[in-house]
Formats: sequence, C-alpha cells, structure tokens
Amino acid sequence: MTPQFENDEGQPVPAVTADEMREVDRAAVDEVGLALLQMMEHAGRNLAEVAREAAVGGQVVVLAGNGGGGICAARHLANGGADVTLVLDRDPSELTGAAARQHRILGATDATVGAAASAEFAIRDADVVVDALVGYGLSGALRGTAATLVEVVEAAAAPHVVSLDVPSGIDATTGEAPGVAVEPDTTLTLALPKTGLATAEAGDLLLADIGIPRGVYDSLDIDYADPFAGARRVWLRRL
Repeated sequence: MTPQFENDEGQPVPAVTADEMREVDRAAVDEVGLALLQMMEHAGRNLAEVAREAAVGGQVVVLAGNGGGGICAARHLANGGADVTLVLDRDPSELTGAAARQHRILGATDATVGAAASAEFAIRDADVVVDALVGYGLSGALRGTAATLVEVVEAAAAPHVVSLDVPSGIDATTGEAPGVAVEPDTTLTLALPKTGLATAEAGDLLLADIGIPRGVYDSLDIDYADPFAGARRVWLRRL
C-alpha cells in the first residue's frame, strides 16, 4: 500500500479505500471487541473540538445523517456551552442503531434541533457548519434532503465548513463527485485517510484517532505506524 499522505512530522500515513475502511471497522468490532459507540464518541469529541476552535464562540450548525458522529459532536458542543443547532436529513424516527441512541442522549442537553425545511436560515447565520451527512459510505450521487442541505451550504458560503471523514457527495475511494458535494475548509477524517481525499476538494486535512488498536491493521495487512504520538489528531499533507 503506497502512502498518499504524511503527518506534520513527515511520517508517511497510508490511505484506505471505502471497502478497506469497512473491513477495518468490521474487524475492530467483530474480532477485537471495540464497540461502535466507543469509536463514535472519539469521532464526535474530536469533531466538536475542531468545530469549537473554528467557531470561536459563534454559532455552529451540525448537519447529520444516520451515522451518529455528527449527533455525538452536537452533544459535546452543547455540553461545552456552544450555541449549536442540529439539523437531520431525516425524521428522528427514521434514525437507527447508534445514531438513534445518540439522538436520545442529545435530548438531555440544551442543543437546538432544527427542521431541514427551515435550515437555510440557520446555515446562513452560522459561523461554522459541520457536514456529517454521509461519511465514507456514499454510493452514487446524493439524493433527497441530504442533497438539498448540501446545496444550501454551498449557496450560503458559510465562513467555515468542517466535514467529517469525507465531504458529503464525494466518493471516498475515487475522490469524484457524482452529484452535488460539499467543498469544506477542513476535513476531519477518521482512523486513516481515505484514498479519495488525495484528489478531492476537501480543504485542509486532519486525521483523528478513534481508538482502533494496531492489531486491527496488522490483521488486515495494512502497513500501519501510529501517526498520532499521543495526540488526538494530526494535520495531514497530501503527497
């Protein structure tokens, strides 16, 4: 596997395709016993910290789908006193699994939950927009409410957009945009960068540690050397 990135210390960091990342997630959960909610908490906390640093006390709008990481980030932002609004691309009753659980937990905070139909005003007034709609699981062009929300983000020209893992609308493996896509200022990618980020319009790249042990990568023959050195996240450079 040829490294396509390096961290800010010059250490090569290998990239993975969407299929390879699915195998990493599967092995972490099924073979090692790492819980999905544990990884989601790491992702959400990292995302909240990046958004908070960019917002500098301003308003944050989090756009989320059924992945759960964005909803988790909204909770961490609210817990820290941020002015945060969560906008879902579906009715909350349609959330499943970990995302539904994260939404229930969010109900114990004072985060605002807005409707997608009226999201344009919140997005337009935001200091930071967090794009957590899809992640690496995109198949084909964005459709429905997710596509509409992306169009609103791009039209609003928000001061700062942070995408989680892969900008929504971008194929994680190829970097191509088969339809509308977010063009963020920053992308916080998880565990390992995705191959498509080498060529996609993804802004500055950060890599977040979500707690996956080295043994998972070894079991999948991924040439992995810890790029974090004790940090929760590191900047990446494209090679």
